[in-house]
Amino acid sequence: MSNRRNFLKQFSAGTALLSMGAFPLQAFAKRDIVKITILHTNDVHSRVDPFPDNDPKFAGKGGVAQRAAIIHQIRNTERNVLLLDAGDMFQGTPYYNMFGGEVEIKLMSLLGYDAGTIGNHDFDNGIDALAKQLIHANFPLINSNYDFKNTAMEGKTLPHKIFEKDGIRIGVFGMGIELKGLVPDKLYGATIYYNPIESAAKQAHYLKKTQHCDLIICLSHLGYKYPDGKVSDEVLAKESANIDLIIGAHTHTFIQTPYKYFNRFNQEVLVAQVGWGGIKLGRIDFYLEKRLKQKTATALNYEVSATQKI
Repeated sequence: MSNRRNFLKQFSAGTALLSMGAFPLQAFAKRDIVKITILHTNDVHSRVDPFPDNDPKFAGKGGVAQRAAIIHQIRNTERNVLLLDAGDMFQGTPYYNMFGGEVEIKLMSLLGYDAGTIGNHDFDNGIDALAKQLIHANFPLINSNYDFKNTAMEGKTLPHKIFEKDGIRIGVFGMGIELKGLVPDKLYGATIYYNPIESAAKQAHYLKKTQHCDLIICLSHLGYKYPDGKVSDEVLAKESANIDLIIGAHTHTFIQTPYKYFNRFNQEVLVAQVGWGGIKLGRIDFYLEKRLKQKTATALNYEVSATQKI
């Protein structure tokens, strides 16, 4: 067994069929089906090394080297892979204290992330420092509800990005949490926050109706859900239209199999999140029938650990 496989443990209980159109898997061989593999992380929080062996909860888990091995293995076996992050790259270990995010972004670039969004802790050294570190990124930061005009971040993010894989158009946009009251004002400066429900509706409509995307993904740093009804991934899913998948963050919620919600038009929306610290790598495989544009999805999580074998 290769060293790479030693890093990987699949949670068999996390494997499930998530219907998004009642299209049977057994029919795939008879039709023109494209498989899109979405890999996702969130709230890695500068966890470059695995958790120490004496950690009471996560001993030996996490770490960029282990995650890289899993990603490499998947890319070697799957044709159409996107690797996405839902924010809070920074803050949590001495790597950030010493190097201000340079290490984290360089490593994400080496791992081949296709896109990420911005979390509240990514402002912890201030907006100027965040902008400075982006010279090390070979992937875009996508945010659709922060206006960075008159800040160092102006022009350094995208409202959305479209990826094309085997003729399938995949639209990705990002939503950030309200910073006021969560982050000191001086750290995000003149950044203007817009309502994420309204911003998401505009982006999803544009990607679906104008850009004709077949699959639409929201990278969200809103948090999974709150008891007071605050805007969250759950609220967004129920109020949305045209979004197929919300990759969440912020609340450090370990969702083993993506939750299913129904949007305003009674269409299914998946909500995923893989805790924090790089302990897990999420995976969702979408199967799209080109002619009918029907979708199904399967999902599992990988445990990122040097101590587990399969």
